[in-house]
Order: sequence, then structure tokens, then C-alpha cells
Amino acid sequence: QVQLVESGGGLVQPGGSLRLSCAASGISFAINAMGWYRQAPGKQRELVATITSGGKTNYADSVKGRFTISRDNAKNTVYLQMNGLKLEDTAVYYCNRFPPISGDWGRGTQVTVSS
Repeated sequence: QVQLVESGGGLVQPGGSLRLSCAASGISFAINAMGWYRQAPGKQRELVATITSGGKTNYADSVKGRFTISRDNAKNTVYLQMNGLKLEDTAVYYCNRFPPISGDWGRGTQVTVSS
């Protein structure tokens, strides 16, 4: 059974930083491309960043230069370092494979950027 457990969210002021983690189990983590996604209130879930099995990364234009995705295959974990957070980054953040598998979504972790 696939489990994706996100953690690391919280309340942060604009300009602040957070590091999200996603622990994966039940999948062959090392061979899968992974992604971070987010869903803001009243909006559709959107792709934030991806990382291939070989470590190649890609980012949505809205987070480019501020967010960094990385992975530790030994720990079956993918990370999202978020710097320079903005009000519009407020959302629930999820990880999943890329492309995502619909049945694998976890509970996500809430990120709230507020002054």
C-alpha cells in the first residue's frame, strides 16, 4: 500500500522559509519522478516542482528561484525548501509521483503565509 506523508508546514511571515518533507512507502521510490503540488482555497491543485529519478528538477514559474526540490533515495524522502515565501504561497502542499497517481494523495501539509 502506497503511503505519502507530508510534514513541515506551518505559519510563517512573508519572506520567511519552511522546509517540507514527504516520506514515501510502498513504492520503488528511487526509480520514480516525484513532485510537489499545492492547492489553495477555492483553486485547483497545481504542480509546484518536480524531480526525476536522476535528480533533474523543474519548477513552476511562480516559485522559480525561491523553492528548491531535492530527494534522498536512502530515506525514501523528497523535500521542498521554500524561501522568500509570499502570501500567495498559502496552500496545502502535497507530494506525489510525477505524473501523479490519483489514488496516492496523502493528507498534505498546510502552509500559511501571513503577517
